[in-house]
Amino acid sequence: MNLHLQKSKVKNQELQVTITGSKSETNRLLLLQALYPNLDITNISNSDDSEVMQKALNELSVRAESRTVDVHHAGTAMRFLTAFFSIQEGKEVLLTGSSRMKERPIKILVEALQQLGAEISYVENVGFPPIKIIGKKLSQNKVSLPANVSSQYISALLLIAPKLENGLVLTLEGEITSVPYIKMTLALLNEIGVQTSFENNTIKVNHQPSTINHQPITVESDWSSVSYWYSIVALSEIGTQITLSSYKKNSLQGDAALAEIYKDFGVETLFNENNTITISKEKAHKLLPLTQNLKDCPDIAQTISVTCFGLGIGCDLFGLHTLKIKETDRLEALKTELSKLGAAISVTNDSLHLQPSNSINENIAIKTYQDHRMAMAFAPLALRVPIIIEEAEVVSKSYPDFWNDLKAVGFQIA
Repeated sequence: MNLHLQKSKVKNQELQVTITGSKSETNRLLLLQALYPNLDITNISNSDDSEVMQKALNELSVRAESRTVDVHHAGTAMRFLTAFFSIQEGKEVLLTGSSRMKERPIKILVEALQQLGAEISYVENVGFPPIKIIGKKLSQNKVSLPANVSSQYISALLLIAPKLENGLVLTLEGEITSVPYIKMTLALLNEIGVQTSFENNTIKVNHQPSTINHQPITVESDWSSVSYWYSIVALSEIGTQITLSSYKKNSLQGDAALAEIYKDFGVETLFNENNTITISKEKAHKLLPLTQNLKDCPDIAQTISVTCFGLGIGCDLFGLHTLKIKETDRLEALKTELSKLGAAISVTNDSLHLQPSNSINENIAIKTYQDHRMAMAFAPLALRVPIIIEEAEVVSKSYPDFWNDLKAVGFQIA
């Protein structure tokens, strides 16, 4: 469905929005729960990706024969389940996904698992899903990976490591990117009682028997999802404020960098005692171009670049090489769609460069490329001009309530 967003204004009052648990944390914990069934999780994400994870993991417990698991567009599920099914002894799985998923590389992870002894083969194109996995006991415990690969490859290995009979020693070669996501995985392992270490470029995870800590784990709300609210506040009048739940000051999520980055847009963040945050437009944005290295939080690049365009300022964003292999090539998609709106923009394999602009073309239809973040990143521009979001239902991948929440704060959507 296409949504027409009229030029809108956030209601001039204190607003509250509830965002469900982080997709990143939820999917890690769901896999750990499958390995350690006594793990209790609350505030689970209601995203499509997390539902795909739950369905695939639940099927494992009720069906023993060979089967096909389709993760659709869920990249996290594809990576995590590749590792998970590799250690399910005696079970055979054909793991597949959407046409775009079949274009997203999996070779680095497959080769790492094969180093550990996994039995995985390609069904169509070498290096890409679908893949056939025959679960077995993995006895090797040492593996190396390039350090600049997607952190999901690394986390996939770390999550199954406690179930390997000798644990895991993972060596990362080169400069490490997306460190916060690696640290998130290790912190969650520590929280259930698994011993780990991360020194220089070597990560160690100890073998953990069936017993783990029993206390419930509450998933923090998703910082990637709150990025769109930072953009909305930045593009609103001074004095606008929105309260969102539930967030921690010492977050495990790399996208929590938003709180610091958006100060340049005049947005301040207050961490409240009841695990909510209040974000407010306190002053006008800086007029200088924004320069940021987003290697630790590339998923907020779309939001930031659109915010800059909406405010009429330029930006130079770096550390974006992983965006080339997301739901779409996000750098090229941003270039195409922002150009339609009148932006002067260029991209490289790992950076984006936007020139200041004083005008925005109206009633432009934004193509979303089956990418949830494209739809949500561009929506706040309705605070400046009428805009059309194509295939708007794609937001269900990570934030199913997005459009209803926008309507609740004053967006006019037809």
